[in-house]
Amino acid sequence: MDNNENSEAILKEIELKYQAINQKTETHLEGLLWSKPITYWDYIHTDALLSLQIQRTTLPDEMVFIMYHQVNELIFKMILWEMRQISYSENIKTDFFTERLMRISRYFDMLTTSFGIMEDGMEVDQYMKFRNTLTPASGFQSAQYRLIEFSSTDLINLIDHRYRNSIDRNTPFEFAFEHLYWQAAGKDYHTGKKSFLLEEFERKYKGMFLKHMEEYNIINIWQKFKQLPDLDQKNAELIKAMRHYDHTVNITWVMQHLNVAIKYIDQSGKGNGEATGGSDWKKYMHPKYQRRIFFPELWSADELAHWGEEK
Repeated sequence: MDNNENSEAILKEIELKYQAINQKTETHLEGLLWSKPITYWDYIHTDALLSLQIQRTTLPDEMVFIMYHQVNELIFKMILWEMRQISYSENIKTDFFTERLMRISRYFDMLTTSFGIMEDGMEVDQYMKFRNTLTPASGFQSAQYRLIEFSSTDLINLIDHRYRNSIDRNTPFEFAFEHLYWQAAGKDYHTGKKSFLLEEFERKYKGMFLKHMEEYNIINIWQKFKQLPDLDQKNAELIKAMRHYDHTVNITWVMQHLNVAIKYIDQSGKGNGEATGGSDWKKYMHPKYQRRIFFPELWSADELAHWGEEK
């Protein structure tokens, strides 16, 4: 096919495209005459992106803290993008599921190894000063991370383990929400009163969370895995990939986060450092307390019994 024939074929495809949506091809072609060429900075919106780092103090290392968390939120968005592809894939194929799962795992692997930026990239003295300006905000309030949890597993696996016997698939989502594992970190253990941290978090996101919980109730990663052919569900490499994702999110990544928090918050080593949001951060973060497991069916009884206890 010569250049003329190729151009005619492309124009024909363009015409068919706009006919399908009742648009005039000539109008859109004429629009191309006046459109300016795209540049990298316009496409990525570099100037806007780089204007979002607003410090609350004059301490230089606060900028590291801000940018690191913004990068995390961008990675969370990438993870949710891949999850949505899995969840909304009809008649899902094993190769498609596996490829997207590996993408998600690589993102979390990157998040895990990136904690060195936080652990070794800020002066403790600077952090202990600027963190006081962040109260009562907390990384606990990352809404995208909660959406990732809802998108990964059946809701029962995110319920505080003390209440799981009282909740099943017929339980109202509102009731289940009040018994999610992370609710305990924002409530007074004796009175049940919610902290300002949790109240503000729910005021901002509760409606979205309830909607997402219901939306992904039967299309989360685990439910899509169960839609694969029985033989593929027993495939050793796929099971290994599922376990890797589960372990990385709920143990490796969490423990890296916890170790960084210990370095900065609990400098005395006596466990009396307080999180900016006021939560019982060690019990909230440590996997052996929360026992958050996305795919419990893929772990042995011994592994489940000793979840998060590895050194």
